[in-house]
Amino acid sequence: MADVVLLGLFIGVLLVLYLFEVPVVYALGLTSLILMWTTSIPFEPLLVAQTMVSGTNSFVLLAIPLFLQTGLLMNKLGLTDVIFDFAKAIVGPIRGGLAHVNIVASIIFSGMTGTAAADAAGLGAIEYRAMREEGYDQGFSVAVTGSSSIIGPIIPPSVPLIIYGILAQVSIGTLFIAGLVPGLVMGVGLMALCSFYAHRNGYEKGDWWSLGEIGRTCYRALPALGTPALIIGGILGGWFTATEAGAVALFYTLIIGTVFYDGLSREELVASFDEGMTHTATLTFIVAAASLYGFLIRRAQLPEILAQAITGVSTDPLVLMLLIAGVLFIVGLMLETIAAITILTPVFLPIVEQTAISPIHFGVVMIVTLMIGLLTPPFGVILFVLNAVTGVSLERITRHMVPFYLPLLLTLLSIIVFPELVLWLPRAIGLA
Repeated sequence: MADVVLLGLFIGVLLVLYLFEVPVVYALGLTSLILMWTTSIPFEPLLVAQTMVSGTNSFVLLAIPLFLQTGLLMNKLGLTDVIFDFAKAIVGPIRGGLAHVNIVASIIFSGMTGTAAADAAGLGAIEYRAMREEGYDQGFSVAVTGSSSIIGPIIPPSVPLIIYGILAQVSIGTLFIAGLVPGLVMGVGLMALCSFYAHRNGYEKGDWWSLGEIGRTCYRALPALGTPALIIGGILGGWFTATEAGAVALFYTLIIGTVFYDGLSREELVASFDEGMTHTATLTFIVAAASLYGFLIRRAQLPEILAQAITGVSTDPLVLMLLIAGVLFIVGLMLETIAAITILTPVFLPIVEQTAISPIHFGVVMIVTLMIGLLTPPFGVILFVLNAVTGVSLERITRHMVPFYLPLLLTLLSIIVFPELVLWLPRAIGLA
């Protein structure tokens, strides 16, 4: 009974603070302090400071500001428009073409930002506006934009995968490659649903393919497309680590922005780096607070308690993954993604390690599940981003998102039931 009460305190206090709109970093810190003051866990100020500092003392964490800054520069340089035009030339002539353009552009752009919010806020506004100008329904346009944006953190580079890799102590490069196939499967599923809607609603086909237009937009987009190619190719070729890939990508973006595109003024460049540092500081602070929270969870032996409860239901890896995914989905409805990863990785990893489940497989399943949570009420961050950039009401966005949960949940179920969808590519190139 004492274990149940302690588990309830860890989860309940955090959720109460979060429901009262306390910022997640303060909610994590306050919950940790409240538990240290009200339970048998001793309050040791020096230990608190050391735990928070050590949680951020990781070379791999440098990948986060590097990839974030790369994505911000891409946005500032207007490369979202370039990528959108290229995607439109390729899939625009298909019936319901701009819906497919929306998805393909998000797949391409995801290789540059690694965050769903950046995709929804940057490319999402362009995609939504273009669909509306072509006469697409408001609800359909915003639903396609939102659902396609969560592909970003699944296809490399991915900030959530970096955080998970640090906590689980697994290769970031392997996680990046493992996310490729699931991300593409999700994209294909969304395109299939868009095709159904396009035929049902009688959306017109775009102009027939033009080799000249494809060539022109490809030539214009080629330097920008080199960024994801450089990241993935460099990791696959063993030329650099995931962290080093972030530095190379940032340096490459600065060069192509100056040589091939319009470049940025000194003021714009400083503003971009200022924004990147602000985002980085926020994420780092969350990681530090979550490290303390995770330390207390381990000190209270809650992972062992939860492991015994879950394995008491079944020890079959498939059943365990389904149970864990269910818990992750519920948590994803209420907690910010980075916070959820930092809190739940140390809770569930011991369960994964006791079974035949690969930590790489589990990591991708965790990210996909939490990404779906970003689109789900009541606290789905992407819903609020879409509301801000499109002006569509949250109620209307949520209502039109419902059919799009089907391909997203089918993708999640597929990678749970068929682990090879995640592990095949890393194994094929000798990373797993």
